[in-house]
Amino acid sequence: MFDINPSAPLLLSLRVAGLATFFSFVLGVGLAWVMTRRGGALRAGMDAFCTLPMVLPPTVLGYYLILLVGRRGLIGPWLMEYGINLMFSWKGAVAAATVVVFPLIYKSARAALDGVDHNLEDAARILGASEWTVFFRVSLPLAWRGLFAGTMLAFARGMGEFGATLMIAGNIPGKTQTLALAIYDAFQAGNDARATELVILTSLLCMSVLVVAEFLVGRRRV
Repeated sequence: MFDINPSAPLLLSLRVAGLATFFSFVLGVGLAWVMTRRGGALRAGMDAFCTLPMVLPPTVLGYYLILLVGRRGLIGPWLMEYGINLMFSWKGAVAAATVVVFPLIYKSARAALDGVDHNLEDAARILGASEWTVFFRVSLPLAWRGLFAGTMLAFARGMGEFGATLMIAGNIPGKTQTLALAIYDAFQAGNDARATELVILTSLLCMSVLVVAEFLVGRRRV
């Protein structure tokens, strides 16, 4: 029933969402860890900046990305020297999705790490543990539930990213056309059957991710 060839929107969406979630997880958790140890205006300013993609229209995020990594953007020419071209490529779709889903992981990580008992972290330091050891052996295991929930939400959101992806990666079938873009393309072409098929597929995938996440988190609580 569904198109499952290697260039299908489904497989591209899974790749884009997976990579965007991975990059956002590394950056978001790392930055959240640093911010839990900061206070004052710096923390408030960084929180606002990291949350901004959550409230800005996707087209605005796409425009900012073009100004940053476009061929005439701030770092675009430098990236081109190393053979990295994000414009109208699936890598650009990953960059767009990463920016969009980053706040979901960052906010979840901030809340989870803030909820860790700092007395346990201090006890590990007293016993001679380094900051890296405290982070990986104490903080992360205690905060895993919030981190996992944020990661699953980010993946589901990455599957449906549209606006920023359209601006930076375009809508090229077989190259940059994700599920969300394929749905738009089918609807615009009047192919309601194809659009409905892709809508159902996307909905089932995202629902499955959320159900699995809830099952795993709920199972661990028992």
